[in-house]
Amino acid sequence: MREFKRDFSESGLRRSLFKRPLRSLGLLTCMLLIAMSSLFLWVTPTHAASYCQVTYTVTNQWTGGFGTSFTIQNTSDSNWSNWTLTFAFPASGQQVTQLWNGNYTQSGQNVSITNLSYNGSVPAGSTVSSEPGFNGSWTTSNPVPTSFSINGNVCTGSGGGGTPTSTPTNTPTSTPTSTPTSTPTSTPTSTPTSTPSPTPTGTPVTGGGHVQNPYAGAQGFLNPNYVAEVKASATSVGGTLGAKEAAVANYPTAIWLDSMAAVTGGAGYTSSLLDYLNAAETQAASSSQPIIVTIVVYDLPDRDCAALASNGELQIANNGLQTYEHNYIDVIASDLSQSRFSNLRVSAIIEPDSLPNLVTNLNIQNCADANSSGVYVQGVQYALNKLHAISNVYNFLDIAHSGWLGWNSNFQPFVNLATSVAKGTTAGVSSLDGFISNTANYTPTVEPYMTANQQVGGQPVRSASFFQWNTYIDEQSYDVDMRNAFIAAGFPSTIGMLIDTSRNGWGGPKRPTGPSTSTDLNTFVNATRIDQRIAKGNWCNQPGGIGARPVANPAAGFDAYVWIKPPGESDGSSSLIPTGPNNPTGKGFDRMCDPTFGGDALNNNMPTGAMPNAPVSGAWFQAAFDTLVSNAYPAFP
Repeated sequence: MREFKRDFSESGLRRSLFKRPLRSLGLLTCMLLIAMSSLFLWVTPTHAASYCQVTYTVTNQWTGGFGTSFTIQNTSDSNWSNWTLTFAFPASGQQVTQLWNGNYTQSGQNVSITNLSYNGSVPAGSTVSSEPGFNGSWTTSNPVPTSFSINGNVCTGSGGGGTPTSTPTNTPTSTPTSTPTSTPTSTPTSTPTSTPSPTPTGTPVTGGGHVQNPYAGAQGFLNPNYVAEVKASATSVGGTLGAKEAAVANYPTAIWLDSMAAVTGGAGYTSSLLDYLNAAETQAASSSQPIIVTIVVYDLPDRDCAALASNGELQIANNGLQTYEHNYIDVIASDLSQSRFSNLRVSAIIEPDSLPNLVTNLNIQNCADANSSGVYVQGVQYALNKLHAISNVYNFLDIAHSGWLGWNSNFQPFVNLATSVAKGTTAGVSSLDGFISNTANYTPTVEPYMTANQQVGGQPVRSASFFQWNTYIDEQSYDVDMRNAFIAAGFPSTIGMLIDTSRNGWGGPKRPTGPSTSTDLNTFVNATRIDQRIAKGNWCNQPGGIGARPVANPAAGFDAYVWIKPPGESDGSSSLIPTGPNNPTGKGFDRMCDPTFGGDALNNNMPTGAMPNAPVSGAWFQAAFDTLVSNAYPAFP
């Protein structure tokens, strides 16, 4: 199980203003093979003895954008220790926007791409490892470059070229020009003008269909393992609290596929994905409604690059992306696509924390590596492509939460990144059914007794020390504006939002019952907010409460409130637990889970507020469960 990421305040928290060092397409100087999928011509120039051979493939194209990949071969007689590719775009409106496995510069139409440390060495006769690729933009047309040079050598026979056989007319979609506000706006009713032309690949599951909101009219899957865990806990506690805890077993929670073994079973996992799907079929046999199973796809290479308590099993440097694609995603897709499960609905929560880290945490080396290698972007795109091809699977992309991306410097850059990732998939924006926020976090859905721009003592509420000038003080206002920004960026107006309400209730005897009467801003905010964390950046094992019960269509534009983090499972250990019986997979330790830690810039140098004696992430934490049930809002009867 994973803990959630730390928030970012106006000062220390949002340090990185989305300076993604777009990754590079390393190339060579020689003959050009121009391979264009589906809509495009394959052009193969002949060549004599040469320095290199390059295959430039347009993998996808949509209105105003396109994706490419490269295959680069050293056809010379000597080894390369590094390489630099240069070429010129034929049209003035063509631009590299996001590049992986390299570094690039662009001046006008001229592009220069250099290798990274891990893919610069190319033996004679070999191809570049970790081949580059990029997402780009265009205005009036997208012709293919016709001449390439490597290390200053013009590729022999590289003249000629190719152009798409069908170039769409570019009608740019509108993008927000004003700063997002925290006031919900009405849901747009118009259909976006940008409709990706490529169609999904793969064979969809027959019989399941695809509805607009998979949670509507469906019954949530009850994980038998979690139900048994909750009931055992309730029995051990007994009394009034035990009776309340037993009621938690009646609500659906997500299945976390946080490793390859979580998919296949074994290695400490009680059940496999197939076991869960079979159990869902058993539940469906006695239900008059479709069953929706929510899974969390969570195993990217160098996962959770800015945290220490939930790092994953795959590494970028150890063939991580290929392992992720073929030993993890392909296995999930194979299980889900079995025809016997076509009557189920499957909601896939795609890689919590991944893309948000590329917006705010590039000052951390692991995140910089994830960005420059392209593994987060490519891994997410691969997952979206494979799962979208299954008709009864619904993809929801993680968008962090208001306390992470709510500042203006983070908000729009994330929208741009997520939109670029989606448009780079086979089905474009149609590969996503919606977005989810607050995954495994504690931010309230609504702060009922104040608004972000409300004036107290001549200052807006959001300027208080707790909020650090964040535009958003709760999840609903953040999600409404995120949704509108995505629609403006080209997503359909039917796109839906989810909020994880498993631990954001903040009830109990300390919950405020109305606004403070104080005219001092910080006093007013601290006495009025239902979010009782010491600092909004605190994310590990907080003494919160279970929130709204899972429900479909809770508000306009929202598909559902869901429980993604099963209440009672730890975010991370409160001290280092060595590998052994209590930590069989060797999970790390993050000081933000230590109740004695005084904090750092990431939580405004405040105490962590974490509960003591916590086990490793994902393990059952009885004291936390007792607290969550005691502080539930609405309360359990």
